[in-house]
Amino acid sequence: MDDIDKKILRAVQSKLPIAEKPWAALGRELGLGEEQIIARLGDLKKRGIIRRIGGNFDSSSLGWAATLCAAKVPEDKFSQFVEAVNAYPGVTHNYRRDHQYNVWFTFIAENMEQIDKSLAELSQATGVTDICSMPSLRKYKIKVDFPV
Repeated sequence: MDDIDKKILRAVQSKLPIAEKPWAALGRELGLGEEQIIARLGDLKKRGIIRRIGGNFDSSSLGWAATLCAAKVPEDKFSQFVEAVNAYPGVTHNYRRDHQYNVWFTFIAENMEQIDKSLAELSQATGVTDICSMPSLRKYKIKVDFPV
């Protein structure tokens, strides 16, 4: 990555303009052309440096439910379980931890009943029975921008 890539990554983390042509608007802000922004982001995605660019929505403002889940997954079921978790569109984060509950993920859906149903399906499909759901009682939101 060169300095231009880093400048673009710093900008798209939290300051992507809401505009008809966001890449052109961002380019003007950074002193770059729209095509240059698009090409560089495409290259960064192809190289695996970025996964996606998309909006972040406050699920509770939409009236949706969210929960943090932790699962105790035997090593021989790990890959199958993670693949099954990642198949749900409401899973926003999924990561491995060095703990007896070794898979943690966040799940968002229209309501808790839908989440509970999905977790039961997940357990049935994978044979992993120890899955905890921990809905938040109070929300603490922090902004995370990575110093590229």
